[in-house]
Amino acid sequence: MRGPLAAFAGAALAAPLVLAGPAHAEAAPYTVTPLTFTVEAGGRTCAVDADLYRPAGVDADRPAPAVLATNGFGGSKADGSTDAIGKAFAERGYVGLVYSGLGFGESGCLITLDDPAVDGRAASELLDFLGGLRTADDGTRADYVTRDAEGDPRVGMIGGSYGGAVQLATAAVDPRVDALVPLITWNDLGYALAPNNTGARTGVTSDTPGVFKWQWANGFYLIGEGQPLLNPSLDPSRINRLDCLHFATRACETIRLLNTGRYPAEKTERMLAYARSVSPVSYLDKVKAPTLIVQGQADTLFNLNEATATYRTLKAQGTETKMIWQSWGHSGGQVPGELDLSQGNLETSHVGQRVLAWFDRHLRGNTAADTGPTLSYYRDWQSGYGTAADVPALSRSFHLSGDGTLVDNRSQVVRGSRQYTNWLVPTSHSESSIAPLIGLPDPAPYDTKGTYLGWRTEPLAAPLDVVGAPKATLKVVSPKAERVQNSGDASDKLVLFAKVYDIAPDGGRTLVNRLVSPVRVPDVTRPFTVELPGIVHRYEKGHRLEFVIAASDTAYFGNRGIKPVTVVSAPEDTGVLELPVVPAG
Repeated sequence: MRGPLAAFAGAALAAPLVLAGPAHAEAAPYTVTPLTFTVEAGGRTCAVDADLYRPAGVDADRPAPAVLATNGFGGSKADGSTDAIGKAFAERGYVGLVYSGLGFGESGCLITLDDPAVDGRAASELLDFLGGLRTADDGTRADYVTRDAEGDPRVGMIGGSYGGAVQLATAAVDPRVDALVPLITWNDLGYALAPNNTGARTGVTSDTPGVFKWQWANGFYLIGEGQPLLNPSLDPSRINRLDCLHFATRACETIRLLNTGRYPAEKTERMLAYARSVSPVSYLDKVKAPTLIVQGQADTLFNLNEATATYRTLKAQGTETKMIWQSWGHSGGQVPGELDLSQGNLETSHVGQRVLAWFDRHLRGNTAADTGPTLSYYRDWQSGYGTAADVPALSRSFHLSGDGTLVDNRSQVVRGSRQYTNWLVPTSHSESSIAPLIGLPDPAPYDTKGTYLGWRTEPLAAPLDVVGAPKATLKVVSPKAERVQNSGDASDKLVLFAKVYDIAPDGGRTLVNRLVSPVRVPDVTRPFTVELPGIVHRYEKGHRLEFVIAASDTAYFGNRGIKPVTVVSAPEDTGVLELPVVPAG
């Protein structure tokens, strides 16, 4: 909340300040000018709060390209990561325009989840300012930005999470954007908030409603609804008096329906249609700007599969795109040497170097700038990033044997059946989601006996390097689920959770990045495939790999009613786990 100190700080920033960012060899001074822009967004008129970073020596005779950025969900232009973007690029000679996203900080309007028609159009008006087509509300002009044509600024965008998706939304409605660097963001909010890792129609998008990720979704709901309390404002554009306090009505309806745990077809179709309409999956065909996708391996909110879906779509349509799988994401994972904008380590981190080269080529026109390999990925077992010409393909298979082992050859499968059943409360814990972020304890992953099944390999004779998303093909038997699965309510279908552990020689179990794959089985009478979240992990020599399917998970809604599950294995008919394995080293 704004108190006397905050008000004083706001007044002090009313005039330009000469600042210096984090010390490095090429640091340069710059000025920062707070600005306000009145924009039309989704049928409402509202103010956008922004800061303009102008490097010393940049003027109409010596223009510079610009970088546009906004905050992650719940943040503002003043939070550490967003403010750091303006500073870092101003130091390196770029004009920076950093703003609080709609509904956050001191900016008006409702939260519409980066809707291109609202958030994208608001950002487009800021491009008008950078292109000289309009002024800020106080008359300030930006007549020192490099232009490709009259009214067309040379501009790139960078930012994470909510500030990542808005880049794609902006590029979809405004072709003037020249380069994008979306970090740790989503492809399909329908998948991110209620994932279903089977029956994908395209990318991560399934026609069967998924399993509600209640911890993350409700955490964001509370953050969004709390904005008028955290940032008091009399701006009427920030308040939705008809429904939710601060979200647009359809966004509110979506979260409320997910929380009911009941998904009748007609309501669910509307819910998924909205979630996808504001997601890149629905408008990537309009994105032509060169895009460097950066996704985090430690991310239970937006996993590597979402980035891969965006990458494949852009690449297939001819949009220049490359991808980096860094260590950190929404679930932590920061390690020494990885990109940390608050420390200004662009030149010394792999991701930072790639970003600088991306902007150097696409904003400064340096055709000699090396933008790096198509895919690079952080690996904790070997120094330096691994690289690949494309996302590694599935290349090694294990079969699910009736005795609980994973075997290399189908002929080694033992006939047998094994069963688990769910309780009415969650009995497995996997994800480290929002709890640690708000100071709550988070136990190690666990599974309760009788509520899951696992299959283990023999100790590995050599290291096994997995880079990408494993896939399992399964067939289960569940008469209780079969009797109700066609009720017309998707919540009656069977729910299960798949995951892969690393078992050390001493028996210790490690769930890589605590990732789990929720599944709502479309039809238990038919085989189905499960795509697990992408990982980058070495299973060391002597370790075992364990594939697990569990009845529940604490971060998600589970089964309605008790639904026992049996898995039958035979040499001629058995489940298969496929892994994208790359050569060691």
